Amino acid sequence: MTSSDATAPQQLDLTLDGGALTAQLVDFPSVSRSEGPLADAVETALRALPHLRVDRYGNNVVARTQLGRAERVVLAGHLDTVPIADNVPSRVEGDLLYGCGTSDMKSGVAVQLKLAATLTEPNRDLTFVFYDCEEIEAAHNGLGHLAERHPDWLAADFAVLMEPSGAMVEGGCQGTLRADVKLTGTRAHAARSWLGDNAIHKAAEVLRRLDEYRARRVEIDGLEYREGLNCTRISGGVAGNVIPDECLVHVNFRYAPDRSEAEAAAHVREVFAGYDVEVTDTAPGALPGLDQPAARAFLEAVGGQARAKFGWTDVARFSALGVPAVNYGPGDPNQAHKRDEHCSLSAIAEVEERLRVWLTAN
Repeated sequence: MTSSDATAPQQLDLTLDGGALTAQLVDFPSVSRSEGPLADAVETALRALPHLRVDRYGNNVVARTQLGRAERVVLAGHLDTVPIADNVPSRVEGDLLYGCGTSDMKSGVAVQLKLAATLTEPNRDLTFVFYDCEEIEAAHNGLGHLAERHPDWLAADFAVLMEPSGAMVEGGCQGTLRADVKLTGTRAHAARSWLGDNAIHKAAEVLRRLDEYRARRVEIDGLEYREGLNCTRISGGVAGNVIPDECLVHVNFRYAPDRSEAEAAAHVREVFAGYDVEVTDTAPGALPGLDQPAARAFLEAVGGQARAKFGWTDVARFSALGVPAVNYGPGDPNQAHKRDEHCSLSAIAEVEERLRVWLTAN
């Protein structure tokens, strides 16, 4: 047992304020694929609330009001975090709460839980979705599994994904594509390198193309999206005395939502024309959709300003289901995945209050 496991709470206290509940969630380690204990705690806490129906599939928990309202809204957030970087347990310094997942996105999950516990008579029916494996490959994404196996649990007129957005509405999301550029050569003894053909050396031209690449900026519905194509890892080599016969340059393309997955893949292959390119993972983007009536009304209710979402989020999955969706959470997206990741306690309170007013106003 690690020290962080030893300090993990066994249950969640939904009577805590949003900041304190966020800290409790952070102290409950839940790196991707190890969300089970936290999912158990979320399920237990929600089943104690008589106004909610609670269902579970795997490590995904869905709680719903059934009041017969004319409109249903989903509030969704993922339970997992990236690997802990000596930043658990949480700590507070002034208005800032530090710890793994404070920004991405246990502060948003805390807001969901507070609203689930306290809104017994909302003006819309509510669905609260807590899901696993968002931070890893799309094939493992819990919301995707729910969409495949239990799409009725996600049926709604509008969805708010509690991803970090700095307490501002962020419209749509970028698509993401991962690919391997494969370089091949001939293996030989390093003492007789002229008998071989070094595959790693051939990566220089691939890296040159990346260095000279100029990413596109595109405006959609008044929001500017910036694309990016970057090398994220290089792998190759056999041993210290062997000329390598294979090298992989791993690239990540973050693309604006006006491109389809197929168009994004075609663009990457065009950039690396002449090379063997294998797409290893892909997820589509989502258009802002701020012209939708539900999205416009939400935007007006929580401040009236919006910006583009840089990064992929499950807004894309809701869009694929025909549910208009936006990103709106207290976390700072610039803090996500950092060793000193933190979130403003006042932002947590602000987002909770804005959502509460929206969901209770006559």
